Amino acid sequence: MKIVVVGTGYVGLVTGTCLADVGIDVICVDVDNKKIENLKNGILPIYEPGLEKLVHRNFEKGRLQFSTSLPESIGGADVAFIAVGTPPGEDGSADLKYVLAVAKEIGENMNDYGVIVTKSTVPVGTAKKVKSAIQDALRARSVNIEFDVASNPEFLKEGAAINDFMKPDRIVIGIETERARATLEKLYHPFTLNGHPVIFMDVPSAEMTKYAANSMLATKISFINDIANLCEIMGADVNLVRKGIGSDPRIGNKFIYPGIGYGGSCFPKDVKALIRTARENGHEMRILQSVEDVNEDQKSVLFNKVKARFGDLRGKHFAMWGLSFKPNTDDMREAPSVVIINQLLEAGATVSAYDPVAIDEAKHMIGDKITYAKDEFEALDNADALLVVTEWAEFRIPDFDDIKSKLKQPLIFDGRNIFERSQMKELGIEYHCIGVNTIV
Repeated sequence: MKIVVVGTGYVGLVTGTCLADVGIDVICVDVDNKKIENLKNGILPIYEPGLEKLVHRNFEKGRLQFSTSLPESIGGADVAFIAVGTPPGEDGSADLKYVLAVAKEIGENMNDYGVIVTKSTVPVGTAKKVKSAIQDALRARSVNIEFDVASNPEFLKEGAAINDFMKPDRIVIGIETERARATLEKLYHPFTLNGHPVIFMDVPSAEMTKYAANSMLATKISFINDIANLCEIMGADVNLVRKGIGSDPRIGNKFIYPGIGYGGSCFPKDVKALIRTARENGHEMRILQSVEDVNEDQKSVLFNKVKARFGDLRGKHFAMWGLSFKPNTDDMREAPSVVIINQLLEAGATVSAYDPVAIDEAKHMIGDKITYAKDEFEALDNADALLVVTEWAEFRIPDFDDIKSKLKQPLIFDGRNIFERSQMKELGIEYHCIGVNTIV
């Protein structure tokens, strides 16, 4: 089979590389010349554990190619994935201009039957627009080429994307014809040999499934954060509450870890888009609106704790561990760290931050408004307190004596509850976390 993947961002690059790794010929296409040249030279635009090795291996084998020309790549393709960005508009709606531009270009250049698959996260009804754009382009050429449009939403977790693609919980595919089904069954056959299910459905249902899944997970996060804030007020321990409810199989223990809010490229954008889609169709998603409101408020919880502890923050200096929205990624989109940093700076404080992989992305997003440390302990120098913002594994068992010696006072604000309260008390560290009374 020959596969074309348009877009070499997170979804496109992971999809193309993993398909190539099972022996399929893949061409990844992007309009960004520099990005394509970098990929040909083994330089990736994103950080994802294990991805660089797979790209190098499959590029050297010739199974994975990179191009800036869709017209030169689309000929003879069995499947073309559209995996370009769908940035949110100011009203929360998904911007489809890049998706539809790719659809138009495919219609202008395809020469044989193929299945055009929307891999980008798109609102319900997008496949119809893609189909229309392709048909319009074919009519303009005065040619009649059969094609199918399908929806194949991704369920990749940043930081675990390779394993998620290679060993998927499920593969969701929306199709209109049996021919499209047969083509995509053949494509995904290597990934279903161990019993991983392919769930075929109509196209609108597949498009909705992606939004519904992310919104459900976002709801769990905002719910436990709401409970955490109530626990602090009532004197309960959210960590124990979490264990108590997480043991219920109807609820489960995933996505009920209290913290400072969700971020990244999926949950914030998808929740907003689903709210907007519903509103455009005369329905208010009241629970999801609350989920979004709780999440926005939660990003300020750690700053509010700092403010309550110090009062005037002018002249104060804080160390921050973690910048990415979660571990094992350099993604800074909608990261709580950005909100917290801006709040501290506006209050007159200064910040020194460290992150294992997101420093370059942070410099691009935040600039020189803060200082960047070479490691987590350099960030502590002359700091009034430590703020833990991302739960990287290397932060979990630090040298607390070193922390105490470097900080002006033994004071930690833990936005991810990665330390044990009892240990902090034994060490004489003033410890503020989420959903539990403060230990001094």
